[in-house]
Amino acid sequence: MRAFDILGDPVRRRILELLATGEHSSGDVVAVVQREFGITQSAVSQQLRILRDAGFASVRADGTRRIYAVEAGRLREVDDWLDRFRALWLPRLDALATEVARGKRKRRHQD
Repeated sequence: MRAFDILGDPVRRRILELLATGEHSSGDVVAVVQREFGITQSAVSQQLRILRDAGFASVRADGTRRIYAVEAGRLREVDDWLDRFRALWLPRLDALATEVARGKRKRRHQD
């Protein structure tokens, strides 16, 4: 699945995290990513283009600004693929939650 190649990059994941909070101008994205990763504006623009070309982000013009947004459909595809594996780890997480709750009850009774 090519999506994991795209999502495997920490810069692209960070950009998607930003876009998940709402639309952002390319300048806003560049400012955050440059500050956090120390890469150039052209490198950030390249990562935005990769996300757009892969269907993870969309862009629209707003005057002279380019506004980016996350494309949920492509992320849904990844989620659907991961869904096959949830059956393997959800019971373990439920068991862990049960043990944590037991530990809390036990500590409350000891106090």
